[in-house]
Amino acid sequence: MNAKIIYGTAWKKERTSALVLSAVLAGFRAIDTACQPKHYREDLVGEALQILYGEHGYKREDLYLQTKFTPVGGQDVSQPLPYDPSSTVEEQIRSSLATSLRHLRTTYIDSYILHSPLETYPETLKAWRVLVSFQDEGRVRAIGLSNTYDPTILSRLGKDSGRGVEVVQNRWYERNGWDRRTVEWCRTHGAQYQSFWTLTGSPSLLAHSATDVIAKVNGCTPPQAVYRFAQSLGITPLSGTTDEAHMREDLAVEKLSKGDEHFDTLTKFIWG
Repeated sequence: MNAKIIYGTAWKKERTSALVLSAVLAGFRAIDTACQPKHYREDLVGEALQILYGEHGYKREDLYLQTKFTPVGGQDVSQPLPYDPSSTVEEQIRSSLATSLRHLRTTYIDSYILHSPLETYPETLKAWRVLVSFQDEGRVRAIGLSNTYDPTILSRLGKDSGRGVEVVQNRWYERNGWDRRTVEWCRTHGAQYQSFWTLTGSPSLLAHSATDVIAKVNGCTPPQAVYRFAQSLGITPLSGTTDEAHMREDLAVEKLSKGDEHFDTLTKFIWG
């Protein structure tokens, strides 16, 4: 499934199940979560999936499920962890995947991501090789990395493991120059670049005159115009909206077809 936009479930807490239901019923087919109780309720994503399967006629293959292994540094150790933090990295990842499969009530994950590089490159490579083994076993389809802004790490992982990075999920926003080097690396290597903080981190892009023109000629909102611009660069945005009307607006973005000539103006604005 080549999703153009993904529903993100971070920070939804006890509302996660209801919001995932709303998102899928609105038309989202790709869902992003993580085995990180600090910011995600992966178990409630699984609860929503069961309702979709049992009451709304959806099948597992209709949906694209993406989750993540979060290292100890990204966890709240005061909450129950999906692994023993004293175990090896390899054991932590195996335990975390088992927890994710149980939470999501599935036998496979469409996209499995390291939530961030580990403290050292050798540790990151160890972790990556575990993901490769999951892929070989058929328990995950695509493998990737998040919060990685140095493309040399992405290249090294592919070279040293024999298996390339297929998904990168990063902040795409003003403060990192809209992550140009990583976006270009993904284009060159055929990896999917997923963006978060796409709207909240880009106030100047939302306020740009070219964004306003694109919005006006399409009869859409500036946030829709920014999502469409991101898609024109080969980026797959994450939407974390809790508003059902905004869900429908976000899904409509890929059908916007006017004002493409203004994308060059926006590209020059963000990347020079």
